[in-house]
Amino acid sequence: MDHLETKRKNTISLLLSSLKMAVATLLSRILGLVREQVMAYMFGASGVTDAFLVAYRIPNMLRDLFAEGAFSAAFVPIFTEVRLKDPAQARRMLWTLVILLGFITLCIVAGMIYFAPELVSVFAPRFVENPEKFQITVTLIRLMSPFLTLVSLAALMMGVLNSIKIFFVPSLAPALYNIVMIASMVLLPQLLVSYNLHIAISMGIGVVLGGVVQLAVQLPLIFLRGYGPTGPLNFSSVNIRRIINRVGVGTIGIAATQINILINTVLATSTVVGAVSWLSYGFRLFQFPVGILGVSIAGSNLVHFSELWKKGDYGQAKETLRNSYAISFAVMLPALALLFALSNETIHLIYERGRFSSHDTMMAAKAMRYYLVGLPFYGLYKIFSPTFYALDMPRVPVTISVISIVLNITFSVVMTPIYGFHMLALGISISMMFNTSLQSWYLRKVLALPVTFFINRQLGKVVVSSVATLFLAKWLAISWFSFSDPFLQKVLIFSVIGILGAACYLGAMVALGEWKTVKPLLIKRKRQ
Repeated sequence: MDHLETKRKNTISLLLSSLKMAVATLLSRILGLVREQVMAYMFGASGVTDAFLVAYRIPNMLRDLFAEGAFSAAFVPIFTEVRLKDPAQARRMLWTLVILLGFITLCIVAGMIYFAPELVSVFAPRFVENPEKFQITVTLIRLMSPFLTLVSLAALMMGVLNSIKIFFVPSLAPALYNIVMIASMVLLPQLLVSYNLHIAISMGIGVVLGGVVQLAVQLPLIFLRGYGPTGPLNFSSVNIRRIINRVGVGTIGIAATQINILINTVLATSTVVGAVSWLSYGFRLFQFPVGILGVSIAGSNLVHFSELWKKGDYGQAKETLRNSYAISFAVMLPALALLFALSNETIHLIYERGRFSSHDTMMAAKAMRYYLVGLPFYGLYKIFSPTFYALDMPRVPVTISVISIVLNITFSVVMTPIYGFHMLALGISISMMFNTSLQSWYLRKVLALPVTFFINRQLGKVVVSSVATLFLAKWLAISWFSFSDPFLQKVLIFSVIGILGAACYLGAMVALGEWKTVKPLLIKRKRQ
């Protein structure tokens, strides 16, 4: 029974870690929605919003490399390995990376400031036809560029804290970023107007100040846990070179991703005014379950899988991956069902006020539905890709990502001019399905996993329960929800539909026998 007890403890540890991250991320995502509501109310799906989103996309896409992408996936497994062997060496490695990462990102920031006009010309060539929109986009890029350094260092600190099993505070940091953004958009526009400055600058100031807060809130924990600044630093150590090599491999995939973003942005700005905003608003809501659940499960999986794998406990490492896979599908599929069924209602309640019209609601909801097609696969991608880094196989996800991106670009370039902006969202979903399918096939090959690891009866029950949830929620929305009702009444009806949909899913799962699978995780068994 010792093996079963260890297995149960590891599963519960994974669930608790994911839960801590999910609770903090839930607060952050809720505040993120409030931020989007404020933006929609203040600016609508207008040229001002398009200018901000294009300007923000440039430092944000580089964050995928230095914060949430290749760097993070490369750093956490190696830091965990070094920390288990020599905590003092891990501390020196951390601050070597702080200096190195800070220097590299500041050089990039300087380049962004200097070449801002050229960047706008590349990312949004149609903006050149509108001098005012072009100039405000240039100004916003220059203003927001330091965000890259701030968020990269914040992500580095988050990786350290997660590796020592501190999940809540790092996951809460983005919530503070959102609070600062909201305050800036509400409080600064009138002040800026009095100084003859564009109101869009309020969003840029909020981004930079939010980045400062996101980094600052994590530093006290870093110091308290004994990871404060130390020396001597060694920029040529073996582990630093290992991280740089992994990041170098990951950069290929990131570069392909950014080319994809560039082409999608150009295609979106070349369709109709507001397309960039509709896609952004739809993507934000699509990311809500990914950010709350997918990222939390993936982050916890990376920490636990890396530690177990480095210790040589391969059986428990595989079990951790299996649990992460099962949990991800069990939450992502019903989330897809509910959001797909209630897409128009969700966009309407969250965004439709001020300058955000009913037409904007329909367009954003359309984009959201096409994004949602790939939701479960996006959640699995967040789990599988970092797992390859923990296995010292970074080239696998990078190669697969490049192939997937070529597929996405081809689809988008061919289909968008014919069928419209929403094909950009569908292209991302299709490429994510392809990406995740290839990664799962390769993981099965590398780890000698059975087919039933990925395709099994439990997955079938999740699919059946989610389909039932989708049809029930859609039928209730058609029968009960009226867009002309008072706001509070609509919120109440929407909430009831959501609760009934969730109850339908849980009830179907229990009826299909899945309670027997969940119950051992919730009730501690006595050792025999």
